[in-house]
Amino acid sequence: MHANVKRFFDIIVSILALVCFSPFFLIVFVLDLFGDNRGPLLYAQVRVGKNHKKFKILKFRSMIVDADKKLAADPELFAKYVANNYKLPSGEDPRVTKLGAFLRKTSLDEIPQFLNILSGEMTLIGPRPVVEPELKEYGNEVDLLLSVKPGAMGYWQANGRSNIGYPERCNLELYYVKNASLGFDLRILFKNIYSIFRSEGAF
Repeated sequence: MHANVKRFFDIIVSILALVCFSPFFLIVFVLDLFGDNRGPLLYAQVRVGKNHKKFKILKFRSMIVDADKKLAADPELFAKYVANNYKLPSGEDPRVTKLGAFLRKTSLDEIPQFLNILSGEMTLIGPRPVVEPELKEYGNEVDLLLSVKPGAMGYWQANGRSNIGYPERCNLELYYVKNASLGFDLRILFKNIYSIFRSEGAF
């Protein structure tokens, strides 16, 4: 019953969000035609979803074109990326454009994930989807993490997002999986909205 209600809610919310934010897609598209921002509107990265099924998470592109190749080609930069919980420290990522920094700070880069939610690859509330190398952080509880759909908003995000690294992130994400309920989802939703307005842990 919980899963059916969540899916119905996901479909309604994602359709409404995509309609409301459709003008923003056009604005970002136009801005992506100029300067350092020049390039595709969307960035797709492979993440691991429910039952180990891989999918491409969608975001407004916040980096220069071929940013992943630049990261992989720089051993020092890649080592810093891994050491900082698979994200470079705020203000220290040379790949992020000025527009991208704004999109990340305001969490507007996440808007295209409503397409992932509508398609059923993600849900509104759930553990954040990870890249494959991050799975080792979950040890023998990987299958538990991947027993549910990943979410656009999660308990880890609600408690500080990028300000909270591993292994504490694992504890928060797994706590959600073990205690998931509609009431818990609503609490997480409101906490995430509050964090977004405060730009907490977003970079």
